Amino acid sequence: MTGIPFSIVGFDLDGTLLDTSGDLGAAVNHALKLAGRPAVPGEAVYGLIGGGSRLMLRRALALTGGEEGVDYDGLYAELLAYYEANIAVHTRHYPGGEAMLDALDAAGAKIAVVTNKPQHLTDRLLDELGLTRRFACVIGAGTWPLKPAPDALRAMVGQLGGGRAAFVGDTTFDTGAARAAGLPSIAVSFGFCDLPPVELGADRVIDHYDQLLPALASL
Repeated sequence: MTGIPFSIVGFDLDGTLLDTSGDLGAAVNHALKLAGRPAVPGEAVYGLIGGGSRLMLRRALALTGGEEGVDYDGLYAELLAYYEANIAVHTRHYPGGEAMLDALDAAGAKIAVVTNKPQHLTDRLLDELGLTRRFACVIGAGTWPLKPAPDALRAMVGQLGGGRAAFVGDTTFDTGAARAAGLPSIAVSFGFCDLPPVELGADRVIDHYDQLLPALASL
């Protein structure tokens, strides 16, 4: 290891490693259209994301009139089907993300993803973007309780052989899971933050991925 005091660095996916707002927003608006609801404008999509796709749909329905008279489970299935079919149309790295992953590789860190996105959708997205090989461990929803429960982060450390680990995220789901798992955390201010970044409870906040390795080194 050189430069950072961690052998494992884990990341949330949506709003942290990748800006998935365009594709998630399209899927939410597809579901809302089926329910006869108005579309959520692009800038409002950020406030819907975090905590998993079920919660995202519930927030969208609450914003557009509530769940009364809605077949929630059927609508959720439609959202997932649309998203899976259009999962990587608009999704992109955040600025500096690819260079940051290269730098972590060069530092000898094992890089992981722990997300509340369903496992099969996580795998499909990473595959379509050619990113699967970048990660030593990918944990999506389906096996462990969702963040902010610490179970998936503990599983990440266990699967990667133990050692000092840190976690990077963009919401209280991420910082809460890291805190419960006993891991230091870094929040990205450019994600889908459900509180002002400085109030997320992270040990450090960064505004660009060129700040990540120095932030890790300072922990």
